[in-house]
Order: sequence, then structure tokens, then C-alpha cells
Amino acid sequence: MTYGCQTWSLTKATTQKLRVTQRAMERKILGIKLANRVKWGQIRKRTQIQDIVDFVAKQKWKWAGDVARLKDNRWTLRVTEWQPRNSKRSRGRQARRWLDDIVKTKGNMWSRDARDRDEWRRDAEGYILQWMDRAS
Repeated sequence: MTYGCQTWSLTKATTQKLRVTQRAMERKILGIKLANRVKWGQIRKRTQIQDIVDFVAKQKWKWAGDVARLKDNRWTLRVTEWQPRNSKRSRGRQARRWLDDIVKTKGNMWSRDARDRDEWRRDAEGYILQWMDRAS
């Protein structure tokens, strides 16, 4: 279910869909129907499965650190920093980009900060908590 989650742009709608799907899967594993009206907190205690949004946020944070620490001229780093030159942006609210979440948490100099692995790991918890608060 989370294949390639490191490259997803996390939005409130995406996190909601992931949580609904995870809860449905957990109910199916335990054989609980919606009509039983069992709260999801009780189901989570019984299955002891990690929250999917927490997992996705951790994977994305790790991937961002890995991309920032690339030293050669790989396409992953080039695509992350790429800005279109000749195209106009469309009207209305702009689509959420992969990098927007990380820039919001760490600022524009995130790639410099990510080169220090220990600091990057310490900051991961704040990034994950941001998504836990936003999506609940």
C-alpha cells in the first residue's frame, strides 16, 4: 500500500484516504464490521499496527535526507531542484509539491541541514508530529 510513498505529496485528502483504507484493512483482519461500532482506537490496540501516515511521513523524511546527501549529479537531485523556465503557472491554488512539506518544516536551506545526519534524524520527529496533528 505504501510503495513509492517517499515521493508522494502529502495532502490532507491523501492522509484521510490512507487512514480510511488502513482502518478498513484492520477491521477486515479482526473480522469486525462497521455495524459493530467499534472505535478505531480499540482496533489499533488489538492489531498493534503502526499508523500509515506516521510511516509515510518517516519514509518521506528519510528520502529527502538521502536525496540531499547525494554528491554526484543524479537525476533525483536534479529533478528535486528543477524549476520550469518558460511555462506560466496555471490560475488558482497551486498544486502541492513534494518539496513543500519539507520546506515548510525546515526552510529553504533544508538540503544543507540534511547533510548533517544526526540533526536530520532529530528533526524527523517534528516533521512527523506535524502530519499527525494535521491529519487527525
